[in-house]
Amino acid sequence: MEKIADAAAAFLSHSRVAVTGVSRTPENHGSNVVYRRLRDRGYEAFAVNPNATEVEGDRCYPDLASIPDGVEAVVIGTAPERAQATMEECVELGIGHVWFHRGPGAGSVDPEAARHGREHGIVVIDGGCPCMFGPTADFGHKVMRPFLKLAGSVPRRV
Repeated sequence: MEKIADAAAAFLSHSRVAVTGVSRTPENHGSNVVYRRLRDRGYEAFAVNPNATEVEGDRCYPDLASIPDGVEAVVIGTAPERAQATMEECVELGIGHVWFHRGPGAGSVDPEAARHGREHGIVVIDGGCPCMFGPTADFGHKVMRPFLKLAGSVPRRV
């Protein structure tokens, strides 16, 4: 197992990242915050929502397989009960890094989906937020990180 900071750095080293669960109504929706942050920090970010063709003024894809030329990493920001299907798609597409978004509360983490991903060689971060680490971090997320680690929402190791 590696430290969360190392796993986050590896995840954020990829330039093509999909974010699932991006909403058409973005008011403080966690997936939209992550999507915007990645996009605004120079990543090729791809919004995924089967019920939208556009979000945040950008094209939105119904699933990971629809993204031209694929992605290297995925942030799962959907409800946990949808995570298994996304993880299975990641396995099928050969995506090597998956991050389950989780702040305060339950977040998107599905332990069975995380286990499935790990069994298939995917590096899985099961909690926290990409906005807490490296080039995507902001002051507020950095301040939240140690408190959410104590609460168990951000893993210490993955």
